[in-house]
Amino acid sequence: MRRISLTSTVFCVLGVMAILLFTVDLCTGSVSVSLENTWYALTGAGDCPQTTRNVIINIRLVKALTAIIAGGALAVSGLQMQTLFRNPLAGPYVLGISSGASLGVAVFILGAPMLGLSSAGIELGTAGMAWLGSALVLVLIGSIAHRIRDIMVILILGMMFSSAIGALVQILQFLSNEESLKAYVVWTMGSLGEVTWNQMWVMGAATCAGMILAIAAVKPLNMLLLGEEYARTMGLSVRRSRAMLFMSTTLLAGTVTAFCGPIGFIGLAIPHVARMLFNNSDHRILVPGSFLVGATVMLGCDIIAKQFTFPINAVTALLGIPVVIWVVLKNR
Repeated sequence: MRRISLTSTVFCVLGVMAILLFTVDLCTGSVSVSLENTWYALTGAGDCPQTTRNVIINIRLVKALTAIIAGGALAVSGLQMQTLFRNPLAGPYVLGISSGASLGVAVFILGAPMLGLSSAGIELGTAGMAWLGSALVLVLIGSIAHRIRDIMVILILGMMFSSAIGALVQILQFLSNEESLKAYVVWTMGSLGEVTWNQMWVMGAATCAGMILAIAAVKPLNMLLLGEEYARTMGLSVRRSRAMLFMSTTLLAGTVTAFCGPIGFIGLAIPHVARMLFNNSDHRILVPGSFLVGATVMLGCDIIAKQFTFPINAVTALLGIPVVIWVVLKNR
């Protein structure tokens, strides 16, 4: 009873914090908007200038919702990878998902001009190529995982694929022109402000599908806490569960990377924060808990990034690195 009460309290506190930060995120920016005008803009009631309404609805609201989706999705995907690999330093990009997305974007931004093609005017061009690159890496890793039972071998192969893809991206960077190179570097810094309402529906649908798979994988994740051999003795199909987790991670982390760029440390650090807050290893609590913690932290990072005009990656790194250091020292 005490554990249930503690869990409910933590969820309530996090929910209130998320709502407060969401409200602050809507009110702050290059020009502050009062809470009253923000409410009028969202509800259509009262006398609110049309310019202010457009800023709130088409820019700040989209950005705040993107922060919630990105933070929650990266946190859940990181939790899944840490449980699957039984490694506290595993993140959502250990399978080469980020590298695959980077290759797709590099081909689109850096490679197209070399062939005399223009990438301008394509609504989902960068995001689509990033997601395609992530999906191709997943298919490659999945085909290998179907033949190899050792999860650590798969982890090492994912790192090798990431290194090989990184080399290809460096070649494209070396051969590209200055304008294309600048556009690619800006994408690698990560951004929550490039998503439009049309893209939001695609991003939301893909991450919802990933979360449905994550919820369906809660029981397998709890069984995998004690190792794959134990899970097999309990009748779990490890390969099927592994494939489900790979697909969920790609939909969550791959989609966020496609639309927002590679955002670091959220997927690595937030699952540890969630475990500490809830003092629980049950994934029935950790999956929604990690999503809520990730969304709350990302909203806070977005507020800080707007106040100091920092790239979002710089803020998430400054907040995430101390958590990673704490995990390393704790596990010696």
